[in-house]
Amino acid sequence: MTTAIITGGTRGFGRALAGALLDEGWEVVLDGRDPTSNDAAARELGPHAHVVPGDVTDPVHRARLVAAAARIGGLALLVNNAGALGPTPLPHLRDVDPATLVELFRVNVAAPLGLAQAALPLLEEHSGAILDITSDAAVEAYEGWGAYGTTKAALEQMGAVLGREEARVRVWSFDPGDMRTEMHQDAFPGEDISDRPLPESVAPVVLRLLAERPPSGRIRSADVAGRATP
Repeated sequence: MTTAIITGGTRGFGRALAGALLDEGWEVVLDGRDPTSNDAAARELGPHAHVVPGDVTDPVHRARLVAAAARIGGLALLVNNAGALGPTPLPHLRDVDPATLVELFRVNVAAPLGLAQAALPLLEEHSGAILDITSDAAVEAYEGWGAYGTTKAALEQMGAVLGREEARVRVWSFDPGDMRTEMHQDAFPGEDISDRPLPESVAPVVLRLLAERPPSGRIRSADVAGRATP
């Protein structure tokens, strides 16, 4: 039985990816903090979607996610998808409260590391993979994106080191590109983002990534989608 954990998996890109994996016969452990989204995911995704409500910054919750995967039969994929954008409208760095930046690091960097640490023994048993969802804001300088982008840059560096240290698993920093999600809309309040692709159009790229299993590193969705099929 092939099992994945997807944090923030009851809405947005996490839910789209859960649906794609379920269609391929996976068991998926999902989490989320919003009861409405959690209930809808549990109802609509079917019996192979296992929703564990909670907050990834809570170590007890992270342990429950890993325990749920272990009960199902193991773990082949950990998707660190849950994250925080920070204050909106997006402020310039001169206006960012350092305490806010600390909280962003707790959600976007420390929590993924804590979950990876808890999940590594199971992932090693199945030669699994960690997929950290990142952003081009980690490598490009965009006005207003300094706080969020700094945390994603840290997440990528952490993943790069983890990929060197843990030879039995793949560690990918996956940049999905702009998508029509609630978080992206929050970054552009009042603007029309209907030109952005739906997350369901990006999720199949992850399936291809899992099939090809490239070395650990930073991967852009656009690059994988643009490659010729082997």
